[in-house]
Amino acid sequence: MTPPANNGAAHARFSNRVQWLTIVLGLAAALAAGLLKSHGAGYGIALGAVLAWLNYRWLDQGLSAFVTGSAAQEGLPKPLVPLSTYFKFGGRYALIGLALYGIVRFLAVPALWLIVGLMALGLAVTVEGLYEVISGSR
Repeated sequence: MTPPANNGAAHARFSNRVQWLTIVLGLAAALAAGLLKSHGAGYGIALGAVLAWLNYRWLDQGLSAFVTGSAAQEGLPKPLVPLSTYFKFGGRYALIGLALYGIVRFLAVPALWLIVGLMALGLAVTVEGLYEVISGSR
C-alpha cells in the first residue's frame, strides 16, 4: 500500500495520465473514424472525447476540493463545503448535456459518434489501469 504522504503525488500522476490519454486516444479514434467512415463521425468522436476530458477534469477538481476541505476541517461536527464544489459535481452533467444537445441540434453531428467519443475516458482509465498493473507502479 502506498504511504499516505505519496497518495497525492500518485493521484496527480494517475490523473494527468488519464487526462492526456483521454485526449490522445479520443483524437486518434476521431482521425481514424474521419478517414474511414465520415467527417461527421470524426467530429462527433473528437467533440465527445473533449467533453469526456472536461467531465473528468471537473470531477477530479471537485473531489480534490472535498478531500482538501475535509482534511482542513477534521474534527468539526459539520464541515462546510464551498458552493462551487457542488456546482462542479452537478453542473458538469447539466453543461455536458446542454453541449451534447447543442452539438446534435445545431452542428448536426450524429449522437452515436458523440457517445463513442465520450467512451474515450473509459478507454483511458482502462489503459492507465493496465499500465499500473503491468509496470507494478503505485
